[in-house]
Amino acid sequence: MPNAAPIGIFDSGIGGLTLAHAITELIPQEPIIYFGDTAHLPYGDKSATAIQAYSVKICNLLLEKNCKLILIACNSASAAAYDLVKTYVGTKAVVVNVIDPVIQYLDQHWAGKTLGLIGTKQTVNSGIYARKAEALGKDIHIQSLATPLLAPMIEEGFFNNTISEQIIREYLEQDVLKNIEGLILACTHYPLIKSQIEQFYQGQIPVIDTSQIVAQEIKRILEQYDLSIQEEATGSRQFFVSDYTDSFEKSTQLFFGETIKLTQYPIWD
Repeated sequence: MPNAAPIGIFDSGIGGLTLAHAITELIPQEPIIYFGDTAHLPYGDKSATAIQAYSVKICNLLLEKNCKLILIACNSASAAAYDLVKTYVGTKAVVVNVIDPVIQYLDQHWAGKTLGLIGTKQTVNSGIYARKAEALGKDIHIQSLATPLLAPMIEEGFFNNTISEQIIREYLEQDVLKNIEGLILACTHYPLIKSQIEQFYQGQIPVIDTSQIVAQEIKRILEQYDLSIQEEATGSRQFFVSDYTDSFEKSTQLFFGETIKLTQYPIWD
């Protein structure tokens, strides 16, 4: 598999662009192909079976485009479909999810601590973070809360205002998040409201931004497998969605930090 091949990144929508952006900031020389399954968002409300079917179909596309690494940039899909995707892709590409790098990070930095976690219903109901953290044997406890209003609120651009402050406060004041020592943002949308969450905690509780952790892990894996590009040039970037609307295109700037062109690529025929 040639080093010049792209990194494939997929998500249920455009929230995963926060991860794509973190990756392009850290390793700008790497080409990326992003696929947002906007026809089926949000995955957080879908069954595991449906998410698995969508994920395999998207991986077909990314393999056709010769991706050397496929990142499941969605917590819901990482929880529901990672094992299946890894088996399906086999040796054709390296497959990475957004959960395991965070668990490794907790292993190294958060032994003996109690952490809060916010994410979609699918991610929280799967219990995957709590289970994997417990399996480390480091006395790490995760108290999870489903926060289903946050992702649509962010996609509609309702953040950094009094509406979002009120919703964030309502969630973070729940009993399950009392007495935590850190908070994991287990959804790719949430880096966009990180500063508001930090404000709520007045700097007393560290907020763990998983996009930075995952980007570092992608860099490490590429080096480990000798798949990195060494040249200084900026890699090419392509962005596909399964269903195009103007509002998706406008929202991309929120998530990626710059204007990008979305190409509709329906793969559900």
